[in-house]
Amino acid sequence: MNHRKIQGKIVITGVLECLTGLHIGASKENMEIGALDSPVIRDPITRQPFIPGSSLKGKLRALLEKATPACEPKRNGGTRAKPVMRHECDDFDEAANCPVCRLFGSTGQGNGRNFPARLRVRDLHLTADSFAMLEKIDTGLLYTEWKFENALDRITSAANPRNLERVPKGSCFAASLLYDVEDLETAREDVENLRLALRLLEDDALGGHGSRGYGQVKVEIQKIMGKRLTDYLTPEKEPGEMIIITDLSRLDDLWPHFSREGVSQ
Repeated sequence: MNHRKIQGKIVITGVLECLTGLHIGASKENMEIGALDSPVIRDPITRQPFIPGSSLKGKLRALLEKATPACEPKRNGGTRAKPVMRHECDDFDEAANCPVCRLFGSTGQGNGRNFPARLRVRDLHLTADSFAMLEKIDTGLLYTEWKFENALDRITSAANPRNLERVPKGSCFAASLLYDVEDLETAREDVENLRLALRLLEDDALGGHGSRGYGQVKVEIQKIMGKRLTDYLTPEKEPGEMIIITDLSRLDDLWPHFSREGVSQ
């Protein structure tokens, strides 16, 4: 049995900005008759819209799958009637050598072992500035906007109006991604693949209705912190003793911090 050890963690923080309206849907079970056809997901305590970490992680995984020729969709994540095919390795050893499953995780089939994801994506909540901005808007909705659309019957030209809820353009969400450093060779590849997926996301769409202009986003990385195990064992350390960079293009500055010499210091 393989035992996975970590040398430390890479903590990536930044801001995700909505360049167009964003729709990540929620259940309509508790909505009143005559309410929105498609509401956005909200925090049950604050009622503020947020981006689930699972939504961002799932989108990044899908983009990396498409960018990796060897990763063929081979598992149905939907139903027999409505299949949703995705790539997922069937056992631990296969996943450990797969650029997608190693970063995002896989569930073993049959006697195969699960491969827990090295990457964790936390829920994204509104920044303080965006919350203050959305508090002041007058749209008839709390922190969001209406989007009215018509679906036209191609035969009769009859209109089928619908209304959707969106997070307005200009809204910003605080992002936090954490990566487990297990070995430097694959860690370099994993973080480069994460960088690729984030860049692809900016020319794609997050959430629903992307083909109609929803979900264009910009990701601004503000800080990348490399934390060795010794950094966790000595919490009184000054922040300056950890390695901190502010740009994904400077990733090469990160790895010496996790070298054998660095870990043993």
